[in-house]
Formats: sequence, C-alpha cells, structure tokens
Amino acid sequence: MVNSGRLETYDGDPLRDLDPQKEFAELRLLSMGDFGDTVADFEDEPIQVFGGIVGEVVEARIYRYQRRGKNKINAIVSEVIEASPHRVNNPCPYFGPCSGCQWQHVSYDYQLELKRDMVRLFFADYASLSDVQVSKTNPAPESFNYRNHARFTVRFGGQLGFSNRITRRFVRVDECMLMDSKINSFLSQLQDNSSETTNLSIRVGANTDDYLIQPELSGPDIDFETGQKWYVENMLNREFRVASPSFFQVNTKQAEFMINLVGDKLGLNGDEILVDAYAGVGVFASLLSDRVRKVIAVEESQAAVKDALFGLNDLHNVHYIQGKTEEILEELEEKIDVIILDPPRTGCHPQAIASVLSAKPNKIAYVSCDPPSLARDLDMLVQGGYQIDSVDPIDMFPQTYHTECVATLSRNN
Repeated sequence: MVNSGRLETYDGDPLRDLDPQKEFAELRLLSMGDFGDTVADFEDEPIQVFGGIVGEVVEARIYRYQRRGKNKINAIVSEVIEASPHRVNNPCPYFGPCSGCQWQHVSYDYQLELKRDMVRLFFADYASLSDVQVSKTNPAPESFNYRNHARFTVRFGGQLGFSNRITRRFVRVDECMLMDSKINSFLSQLQDNSSETTNLSIRVGANTDDYLIQPELSGPDIDFETGQKWYVENMLNREFRVASPSFFQVNTKQAEFMINLVGDKLGLNGDEILVDAYAGVGVFASLLSDRVRKVIAVEESQAAVKDALFGLNDLHNVHYIQGKTEEILEELEEKIDVIILDPPRTGCHPQAIASVLSAKPNKIAYVSCDPPSLARDLDMLVQGGYQIDSVDPIDMFPQTYHTECVATLSRNN
C-alpha cells in the first residue's frame, strides 16, 4: 500500500474525536465527481471520495451523516492500494482534514488536463457547444503561495483555521500553502489571539505592501493595525482600491495575464465602445481603456463603484454606472461594439443574456469561474446568433478543482 499522507492519523478536530468507531472500505475510483472528488460504488450507490484519482483502488474512511434531513455518505482516502501515475506526495500536513485544496495529491500537469476536461465535459451537455475547441489550460506561474485573500474560521479561544467540507470539523492551520507569505506572517501573529471574533479576513497586495484585516481586533498581543476599510493593489502599473466587501481576483499574477488575454482575443482597434458588465472595481474597464474609444462600466455593488471611482480620475473615457447589468444594458442608447461579461459564479441573469442579444455587440468576452454556468450562458448566446471563437481555461486556483475560463464570441453576419 502507498501511504497517502496524514489523512488517517489526523481527524481534524484538535480537541475531540466524534467518531470512535471508524468505518473503512476498499473502493475503486470510477469517475470524476463534484467538488473535485472522485466517484466510487458503495452499498450499491455512488459516493463522493476525497483525495483520490480516477482509476485508483484505495482504502477510504466512510462518513455517514445527515444534511438537510437526508442521509449522506462520503469518503476520504486513507491509503492507496493501486496508485495512479499522476499521484504525487501532498506537501501540506493539513491536506485531507482541511478540504480547501482538493488536488494536492495530483501532479500539476495533470491538474491542468483535468481542468480542460472539466470544461469539455460541461460543454458536451449542449449540442451547440459539443464541437467547440477548448485550448490547453494556461498554467499559473506559482502553484503555491498565490492567494491574496484568506477567510479563516476562529474557534476554541482564538484558534484560526478552516472547517472541513465533509466532516464539518474545525482544523487549526498555522500556515496555509496557498496563501501569500504576507498572509501567513499575519496568521502566525494572530493565531491564538483572535478570540473576539468567529471569522477573520486577511487581504494583501501581492504587488504592494498594503493589507486589510477584518474585523478590527483589540487584543493586547496584536501590535499592528487591523480593521482597515480598504487596501490598495497594483496591477499592470495601475493602482486599485479594494474595500472589504468588494470582489477582487485572489491570484494577482494570473489576473494580469487574463486581462491581457481578453484584450488580445478581442482584437480591439481603438475605435470601439466597450461595455464592462459586472465591472467590480474597474480592472477590465481601466486596463483596457487605452485600447478603445469609450468604456461604459456597469456594477451593482455600491462599495465596488466607490473603489473604482477612486482610481479613475485620469481616465476620461471610462464612465461608471451603478445598477444591474440586465437593466442598464436595456437603457443604453449608444451602439455597443464589445461587451465583457464577468458575472459571479452563478452566471448571468437570463434577462442579462437577453439584453446582450438585443444590444447586438460585434464581439463578446465571457469570463467565468464556473464551467456549468458558463456552458449554460454560452449556449444561449450561440442560439441567439453568436459563434464561439476561442475558449481558454486559466488556472487561477492551483491545487483546487476551480477553473477560470475566458470565452470570446463574434456575431454571425
């Protein structure tokens, strides 16, 4: 047998073991499942198995529980009997008890293949997308220590960590291998000193020395500022203010790559009117403003609009409108040449897609962190008269199953 790490010996809760009678089973992993897990047959039913790779035979610990009134069964790999050639030793001691990383045991090259396959899998559900070519996943320059934002759970008198998705147990974490080194530095100082809150957010500038820690803490052992309302990040030589409630990509280097990719794929010539829908703090709007004649940025969040306006004083061709994309697009009177759609994980509101089709832009760039909602919305756009020119997965979240994707479309004549 191949030992898969600390999955069997560390149950995740530092103070108690809630399952004195542990149950194990030998499983063959048959296919990919939800949340980056694999699927196996157990008691004549498919179950999700964390920590495996399709094709492996493993021993896994079985977890039986109730959620929303329904009996559930999940499993976590404890030992590997027949290993995949793509398996590597997971470097993090918390892997397994902490479910934040799903694929640390998978070689990075194979992670990139799996993410491309995931996009293809969801596209295959739609006849209009079944023949679409999906490019190879663009790798991240750093597969660890890339995250600029951490959200910690606080338990047991000020311990910081995460809650396991399957077991729901708290796991104390003294260093997270996905986080920027500046976050881990703050973590070491805040560990055991944060009992006045139950959740703690740390955001840092990857290209600046600025940071934000929320909520404000007043413990006697904390000798640095907390409770900031916002912090400043620099992307492609431009500063952005990011308030606590505002969205900002967690991987700054890959976000910079994505912005340039979108601009290049759209083939902007400097004469277009571009709508940046779901514009956030104005990353696309400001960094692509020198490639178009005018940018109309649409954002619903008041906090994000305030952040964006903070840094747009020198960009006279960028105009911000606060409101819902599906409503603002219907009100615009100008002829729109290009639309960038960068919606939340749930994708675009159906009326937003209808408004895009009504506006008839020549080109569309759709940025998504959720392949199922991306496929759903692309199908509607194709049915509405657009063809897909390119689909480029970007590994914004190494060691996890999450996938960022940029799709570009052009209107059929």
